[in-house]
Amino acid sequence: MSTRIYLGLLTIFASLWFTNHAFAQTSLSADEIVSKANLAAYYAGKDGRSDARMKIVDEQGREQFRQFVIIRRDREEGGEQDILVVFSRPSDVRNTSFLVNKKPGSDDDRWLYLPGLDLVKRIAASDKRTSFVGSHYYYEDVSGRAPQADQHELVGQDEQYYQLKHTPVDASNVEFAYYTTAIDKTTFIPMLINYYGASDQLLRTVEVQKVETIQGYPTVLESKITDHLRNGYTLMQFAFTHYDIDIPASVFSERSLRNPPQEWLKRR
Repeated sequence: MSTRIYLGLLTIFASLWFTNHAFAQTSLSADEIVSKANLAAYYAGKDGRSDARMKIVDEQGREQFRQFVIIRRDREEGGEQDILVVFSRPSDVRNTSFLVNKKPGSDDDRWLYLPGLDLVKRIAASDKRTSFVGSHYYYEDVSGRAPQADQHELVGQDEQYYQLKHTPVDASNVEFAYYTTAIDKTTFIPMLINYYGASDQLLRTVEVQKVETIQGYPTVLESKITDHLRNGYTLMQFAFTHYDIDIPASVFSERSLRNPPQEWLKRR
């Protein structure tokens, strides 16, 4: 064997070794990927606020709009969390508000205030996967599904995405048999989620359509949920997002449902 060929083979083997070694050092388990994705999607900063706008389109092409402000405070990173949503438009939902005390590992506490009835309604745990104010988003979509609720499997990956399959631990309280996600390897934002029925029928699709970095945090600015059974969709857009604004814990109380904390709802 010539010296040139021998050196060439050494270079190839060394390259393969370093590549495989680097992959082994940086590879993540399915649970680790899901944990990072959960933090990226729902725990950016210690708190935050954002304007949000929904366009709801039904199977006949009829449109409805919703506009609201969402504020959030983490009690602990990746753990308990408080979320308050206050609607401003249209007039028939103005001052409707929604409060979540998120409790990973157990049922979240959720309340909905209906100003027309002056009624605070507790959302039962069994209703968490029902429509959120007439949209194609579910109550659970707003606060996020607990990673512990599913078993996670890494089924593939490419240069850009981790591909995972998620199967519910308790299938009795969800409408899907499993769902799949494509999670961005750089931001760990879930960019595509597909929910499937028992016969592999596609039920719902969640697509992230725009992401920007705000104050160092990758932030979803536009997403779309499509209901493949009813042939409708909801487009969600976010604006005026700010993090780490020191929202006090007292803001996230039942009192704020009837008397929204205007200081924390206004744009920064």
